[in-house]
Amino acid sequence: MREGEDRARVWWATGYLLGTLASVVLTVPLLPLLGHPAVLRRWAAWHERRAGRLCRVAVPTHRIRPRRALGWLPAHLAIGLPAGAVALVCLGNLLLAAVVTPLWWAFPVGDPARLVVEVPVTGWATALTLGPVQVAGLAAVAYWGFPRLATAHARVCLAVLAPSAAERLADRIAVLTRTRADVLEAHGAELRRIERDLHDGTQARLVTIAIRLAVARDRLPGDPEAVAELLREAHEGTEEAMTELREVIRTIYPPVLADQGLAGALRTVVARSGVPAELEVGELAEVPVAVQAVAYFAVTEGLSNVARHGRADRALVRVSRQDNLLRVTVVDDGIGGADERGGSGLAGIRRRAAALDGAVTVRSPAGGPTEITVELPCGW
Repeated sequence: MREGEDRARVWWATGYLLGTLASVVLTVPLLPLLGHPAVLRRWAAWHERRAGRLCRVAVPTHRIRPRRALGWLPAHLAIGLPAGAVALVCLGNLLLAAVVTPLWWAFPVGDPARLVVEVPVTGWATALTLGPVQVAGLAAVAYWGFPRLATAHARVCLAVLAPSAAERLADRIAVLTRTRADVLEAHGAELRRIERDLHDGTQARLVTIAIRLAVARDRLPGDPEAVAELLREAHEGTEEAMTELREVIRTIYPPVLADQGLAGALRTVVARSGVPAELEVGELAEVPVAVQAVAYFAVTEGLSNVARHGRADRALVRVSRQDNLLRVTVVDDGIGGADERGGSGLAGIRRRAAALDGAVTVRSPAGGPTEITVELPCGW
């Protein structure tokens, strides 16, 4: 396994170095375009992602400052040109030696083939001695040198393009400002929805009950049958009003969370899912109430999406905790192609998670599967 990983690493490094050399060569004709800050930032961001993949480092999403992009460009050229040239020359001579060794006799007598050491190959003795030596030497250079050259270039890219502490703080403030605005907007919309539900539903039913009870009071002495009918209707209206009131309360904070905890509440949700679903819950310890509510709504909305849009046969809900991070994942085997703009409820999940400084990742390629991951901090 280790040998296979090393070979793969060499191939990745080779491709990275040749791609870097091509990038350096293209930089000259692209200079007029790279003079535009937006184009330069995108060019630098693409190289940053390449470097991150090579070094197996997660590159956070951030807006590269024009000053950092300008500082990266000369470093990219200064390191990328020699590193890429070494890779190209090494591979070129490696292929040359591999061709010359068995085919030296096909070259003209007056212009014999030469190896990298400038020794003419005029016979099998030279071909079978110096040829394999050159192939082995260049292969060793590629095996040991290419990954180091590629890693050096990639680390320089990551170091130069990484935001400073002040820039990270500014980005963080911008995110929190945007999140706060979204939370306030969502909070206002939620209050308006609750007010509308109470006004149009529960309040209207209570008014109807009060009117029926008043009429029953007036008819009590002379029409007991009408009074009985009015009391029956008032009783039914009371039950309907209580049902609507419970629904409103459930949208604010599900009572099942208070009764059964997060794991128990999720078992209830999974049991009522519109598609067959399984639940895997790890050790959660103590989870804050607000985090429980967001996790509950995320699973509820996720399974609802599976039933309505996913065309899935099965779904899986995984809930785990690592240190102070609660991770909730909903996976289905459906058709994929989930779109937050299509009214699927994903925007609501993201908004609720953002209110707690959480993150939502949606992977839903066309053809499936769909995987929604919600990460919520449990400690501050």
